[in-house]
Amino acid sequence: MLSSRHWLHLDWEKLRRQWRDVDLLLLLFPIALTVLGSAEIHSSLTNVTTGNFHSYWLQHLITGAIGLGAALLIMRSAYNQLLSWHWILYGISNLLLVLVDLVGETEGGAQSWLGVGGFNIQPSEFAKLSVIISLAAVIHRMPIRSPQQMGIAISVVILPWILIFIQPDLGTALVFGAITIVMLYWGGAKLGWLTLLVSPLPSAILFGVLVDKGLWPLWLIWVAAMGATAWQSLPWPRIGTLIAVGVNLISGGLGKFFWNLLQPYQQIRLTIFTDPSQDPLDSGYHLIQSRIAIGAGELWGRGLMQGTQTQLNFIPEQHTDFIFSAVGEELGFIGALAVLVAFWLISWRLIIVAQNAREDFGSLLAIGVFAMILFQVLVNIGMTIGLAPVTGLPLPWVSYGRSALLTNFLAIGLVESVATQRRRLKF
Repeated sequence: MLSSRHWLHLDWEKLRRQWRDVDLLLLLFPIALTVLGSAEIHSSLTNVTTGNFHSYWLQHLITGAIGLGAALLIMRSAYNQLLSWHWILYGISNLLLVLVDLVGETEGGAQSWLGVGGFNIQPSEFAKLSVIISLAAVIHRMPIRSPQQMGIAISVVILPWILIFIQPDLGTALVFGAITIVMLYWGGAKLGWLTLLVSPLPSAILFGVLVDKGLWPLWLIWVAAMGATAWQSLPWPRIGTLIAVGVNLISGGLGKFFWNLLQPYQQIRLTIFTDPSQDPLDSGYHLIQSRIAIGAGELWGRGLMQGTQTQLNFIPEQHTDFIFSAVGEELGFIGALAVLVAFWLISWRLIIVAQNAREDFGSLLAIGVFAMILFQVLVNIGMTIGLAPVTGLPLPWVSYGRSALLTNFLAIGLVESVATQRRRLKF
């Protein structure tokens, strides 16, 4: 029989092997951001007298702890088993999105929540992870070698994207677009194909901006450039060039048509970040106050619970979408820079895991999570400083939002599973 000392030795060796390849930075930085988020949520809601907000900081910590536990469980499981289960997860995710569109609860102008047992969950957050898994599985089985194969991969995203867009949840729909583009590129799609894929949107924007100013030749240069891209990159250059030019010409006119269908206040909300002073008491109010708060923090910040803009509730939704303005005011430039560095390190580690994964499926999972996290960070921080439209995207791990926080931890657990199994099995 084996001695108790030998059993302890075996258990220690097993534990050491399990944690040998764990990416500790990828665990520690999300934990640190969650703790910081809890502190800033508590600070931003201290003087709010309406609503039951005073326990939100504790809910954030508890949800983070649950998410971390789930991440550790996922980390110790075999991620490649998802290749057999991903369509089931995909179906459940879309079913929940359909339920949201039918019987969901509306908040902030979007019908995005389901009430379950006294809690509100946001299925669109979990749908992000479901799409990453299914898209990774499809590209893993069929690496992209032609535009047709790219189209098959895109078809995975179309249904959940439509269901989210009609809620309407523009921010999450944009996240889906970012995830898809990055994963397609990582899966083998040529840069020219991806440029043609997204070209109708810039064409519509350029048409609306340039034609009104009499600069329509610049828009035509863009259309011609897309034709040249099609000629150079597509396997059927003549037909592809005609299609690319036609689609960009049509999208310019359609973009102008749909823009004119919007009410003036809706148009202002989409463009207010370029000049918040044009509507300082309504659409531009958030941005103006957010800039004031971040600037007031100066180098070292005013300290937790000491920010005047934060404590006097000048910024609506500061515990969710505009949490970075509280960080900037109370922790200053140094604190804001530390948050940016933390996200940079998380993104860097995600790319390292993607590069070192033992097969394509794991690599695609990691790069999909990278795209999801990085896009949300860029848009959220961009909108708080006036460089991006206000879209309602939370800052990962920092903003209050239980569904988003759980999703982000589940995503990290999935990537950690890829990291711990990157060494090929040896017999």
